[in-house]
Amino acid sequence: MSAVLAARRWVFSPSPDPAAVDRLCRELRLPAPLCRLLVLRGHAEVDAARGFLRPSPGHIHAPTALAGIGDAVARLKKAIDGREIILVHGDYDVDGICATALYVRALRMMGAVALPFVPHRIQDGYDLSDAGIRAAAEMGATLILTGDCGIVAHASIDRARAAGIDVIVTDHHTPGPTLPAAVAAVNPNRVDCGYPDKGLAGVGVAWKVCCALADEIGYPVEKLFSFLDLVAIATIADVAPLAGENRALVRWGLKVLRETPNPGLRALLRVTGLMDKGEITSTQVAFQLAPRINAVGRMGEAQRGVKLLLTDDPREADEIAQSLESDNRWRQTVEGETLKQAMAALEFGYDPDRQYGVVLAHDGWHPGVIGIVASRLVERLHRPVVMIALDEHGEGKGSARSISRFHLYDAMRACGHHLERFGGHRVAAGCTIRRENVDAFREAFNDAARAALTEDDLVPEVRIDLEMELRHADLDLVRMLKHAGPFGAGNATPVFAARGVAVVDQKVVGKGHLKLTLGAYGAKLDAIGFNMADRCEEPGFGASLLDVAFKLEENHYNGQTRVQAKLVDLRPSE
Repeated sequence: MSAVLAARRWVFSPSPDPAAVDRLCRELRLPAPLCRLLVLRGHAEVDAARGFLRPSPGHIHAPTALAGIGDAVARLKKAIDGREIILVHGDYDVDGICATALYVRALRMMGAVALPFVPHRIQDGYDLSDAGIRAAAEMGATLILTGDCGIVAHASIDRARAAGIDVIVTDHHTPGPTLPAAVAAVNPNRVDCGYPDKGLAGVGVAWKVCCALADEIGYPVEKLFSFLDLVAIATIADVAPLAGENRALVRWGLKVLRETPNPGLRALLRVTGLMDKGEITSTQVAFQLAPRINAVGRMGEAQRGVKLLLTDDPREADEIAQSLESDNRWRQTVEGETLKQAMAALEFGYDPDRQYGVVLAHDGWHPGVIGIVASRLVERLHRPVVMIALDEHGEGKGSARSISRFHLYDAMRACGHHLERFGGHRVAAGCTIRRENVDAFREAFNDAARAALTEDDLVPEVRIDLEMELRHADLDLVRMLKHAGPFGAGNATPVFAARGVAVVDQKVVGKGHLKLTLGAYGAKLDAIGFNMADRCEEPGFGASLLDVAFKLEENHYNGQTRVQAKLVDLRPSE
């Protein structure tokens, strides 16, 4: 497996303007490392830094800036006034599930008759399809409202219209050359949309539509702030950029989540052990909450995830949360086996000098885990990856993930003549393909990658924000750094580097994790490197000084709280 790991290049941020750092330290009374970070990330002025550390309602844009939202609100108001049945149609991932639950709860609060529908990944496929149209007809719905899907579902929307069912599309995925013939298509990434923040997740668009509707009908908009827990979870899970408006929504949403009144979310917090935490971080959402919601859509019936978020019965919520926990354990097992098979295929058939874009296909892979495995492979190879699960009928379901310098949706569009259908955005996409077209698609995708990427683009980077001495890594700094969060895409967790560090103690813990005690100039710092146990087998490890790249976090153990370094990379000290 190690034979296909990509080497990593350390890139140090330029030194911040010392005068600006001193000014922030003096005016805001904050530690120098935090002030250096603020300057590096473009918040050199006192007011800008203060606004970044404490987001205000001014960070939230008026929903009326979204193209198409006026038509969407008018049609929803008509449906409410006429007591029409609205089918809320979401996608089966966290973003789609949360958008569906948000719409149904919010619309019902505003007097609508709203019923949820999320497709079954295996039986129905993704996006708005005939399954959703049949469900709408069976329920007697005269309006379909999509959340996190529909922007490229032209044929399905035409069939819905022919059946007498109107469609409102709300989505954030990249639109095609033309918009579908819906009553309204609300998407910040429409080419004619002047909305200032293009990074909204599907749930963020849904929340905006609800806010606009509430304003139109005279419903108190502030009551919709109780749904920011759903907005935060899905925005983090969908790896939407945590900058600007998204960062403010997630910051406030995490506070709502800590005291959420939603029985389903409270049950999920109990299952994950987060209920007893003093605060909930974006990292905990990404690695503990979101995977359990995702698992139900990946491995089974996503409708159970929606039911969890819609139930008001605590007992039912606990039962569903426990079933999601079981789904997640199964997902982890299947994912692990699929990753092993993918890595084995790479060992025998991967040429890094020729394959700038990687396409792997296999009979029997579970479509629900190939997206996660594609992400794992991108981490290892640092190049775009498409995983295709082939079935007995010769149809393949594909999930693709990319690196920052390669626009995945554009590549899919360039190779679209080999695909039955596709959709997505810059760093993630999905597709359907026939078995007989896989080889041609593999070559075309690799050609697109080779045309867009250079050898330098394929070298993964460890981006270092600040160099620091170990003695400055204390709990006060860790707690101050939280004010620069929440961290995630677009607002990465700060990475520090310390040079010339000695390994005072080392051991392997858990399933291949490296636990170290680092030392320099009398200071010591505990460190953990997840899945890095093989690093201690490198020649000379522990006998010579190292440069270490790390993030800082609190470690709670045996009733004590200590600062801990989460290792990002290690290298021999120069």
